[in-house]
Amino acid sequence: MTDTTFDTIIVGAGTAGCLLAKRLSADPSRRVLLLEAGGADNYHWVHIPVGYLYCIGNPRTDWLYQTEPDAGLNGRTLRYPRGRVLGGCSSINGMIYMRGQARDYDQWARLTGDDSWNWASALPDFKAHEDHYKLDSGKAPSDAGMDPKALETFARLHGHPRHGSGGEWRVEKQRLRWDVLDAFAKAAQQAGIPATTDFNTGNNEGVGYFEVNQKAGWRWNAPKAFLRPDTMRRPNFTLWTGAQVKRLTLETGADGRQRCTGVELVRGGQSVAVSAAREVILSAGAIGSPQILQLSGIGPGALLQGHGIAVAHDLPGVGANLQDHLQIRAVFKVKGVQTLNTLAHSLWGKARIGLEYAATRSGPMSMAPSQLGAFTRSSPDKPWPDLEYHVQPLSLDAFGEPLHRFPAFTASVCNLNPTSRGTVQIRSARFDDAPAIAPNYLSTPEDRQVAADSLKLTRRIVSQSALANLQPEEFRPGVQFQTDEELARLAGDIASTIFHPVGTTKMGRADDPFAVVDSHLRVRGVAGLRVVDAGVMPTITSGNTNSPTLMIAEKAARWIVAGD
Repeated sequence: MTDTTFDTIIVGAGTAGCLLAKRLSADPSRRVLLLEAGGADNYHWVHIPVGYLYCIGNPRTDWLYQTEPDAGLNGRTLRYPRGRVLGGCSSINGMIYMRGQARDYDQWARLTGDDSWNWASALPDFKAHEDHYKLDSGKAPSDAGMDPKALETFARLHGHPRHGSGGEWRVEKQRLRWDVLDAFAKAAQQAGIPATTDFNTGNNEGVGYFEVNQKAGWRWNAPKAFLRPDTMRRPNFTLWTGAQVKRLTLETGADGRQRCTGVELVRGGQSVAVSAAREVILSAGAIGSPQILQLSGIGPGALLQGHGIAVAHDLPGVGANLQDHLQIRAVFKVKGVQTLNTLAHSLWGKARIGLEYAATRSGPMSMAPSQLGAFTRSSPDKPWPDLEYHVQPLSLDAFGEPLHRFPAFTASVCNLNPTSRGTVQIRSARFDDAPAIAPNYLSTPEDRQVAADSLKLTRRIVSQSALANLQPEEFRPGVQFQTDEELARLAGDIASTIFHPVGTTKMGRADDPFAVVDSHLRVRGVAGLRVVDAGVMPTITSGNTNSPTLMIAEKAARWIVAGD
């Protein structure tokens, strides 16, 4: 740690931070320091896809956060996994590749007044780092609605209009199928949800198997994609793991404006101050970034003063606008079909699972937490799909708990566009105290109605003839709950986070008092400081949030390199 002066300091070596590190250090004249509070990603369960079961709730890889007691969850608290390891959440998440809906990004453009965030402008930034398995042959696939020859000509000249190839972020199809999931997909189609083979066209309505961020049966996390081996070998790039930031270093200019000049951190039990000649970039996530800002005196003035922190810049939006996807997990017992519950409860079954993965990198050990997905509408009057299903050939009380001993599948459903808003706030001036996370789930009548409607829709899908021979029996929540009021309260009893926190450092127009960053992700009122992570999303995307975070980082990297 003899070098303590760099051009750019990136705080957080997660999804966004790893991409930024590669893009910015490509300029040999720019000295880049990447800081990660967690350790190296050398734990074997990080790389085996089913290892998320052993990484979530593990202090080696997870911050072990808990939410505050939540009135919408009938007073319950939830475990709130966040990656504390090189790669951040890309090392412990569900590996699902999902962009969301085109309208998500068009809405961001309206909220920021900047068309560089609309779908047409976001798509090239998704494709820039994508390596899609469909393009491995070098020929564009035949997409529905487009003439195959015309599409192939277009792809040869301009690249595929929907997907990218040759980038760092590997996207593959899953390496196993389940009869019980195929039956659910047919039942969903009978209930009016069309089949799809591509959730990432800008309109994700339909039912089909998710694509995943894996490579040949291994998890493909951000360090593999963006740091190893090339970036790690660059003489102008430095990575420090085990480096937890205490606060940002701020100076007041002659004009009275604050400027961020570096960070103070703890590494190996020692306090270290590092300086940034150009810029500090917070990529610590929707929980970590607002916490660091507040500890540094940037945030709601009353909150900071209450903890004895001098207010450097009163910015009320820091830690506000928290949004998340709350999943309602309905479990159905079945008969006459294999599920992971029964397969994994016998010694022969476990041996078979291990041998299959060792021999072919396939089978249950290659599983993402959810294999089958569906996007649909909670009621016919919805103008777009507002529900996402994650369907699994297993059941358990909660991830980290043992599988049930009876054959079953789980149909988890979440409201893609919640109207509830929560907060992330420091509990004290100590950097090592976990922040208070209060999502305020189901706190609006709209969200409670969608919760009730989604459970009714799940029952309608399961009642279709395609599943009849499996004799599905509702184990959870239970058929005794029927009215909207009962179902909404029940959702509060059984729902859990799907780990998609966003919005706590949102971007917005200059006249938005709760906008923390501008449309180029620069912190308002503080020079030399940006936030580049899921916290800048003004509204949550209609799907899983990991790959949209990469798109944000790709766009930010271009601006930073260009000096914008």
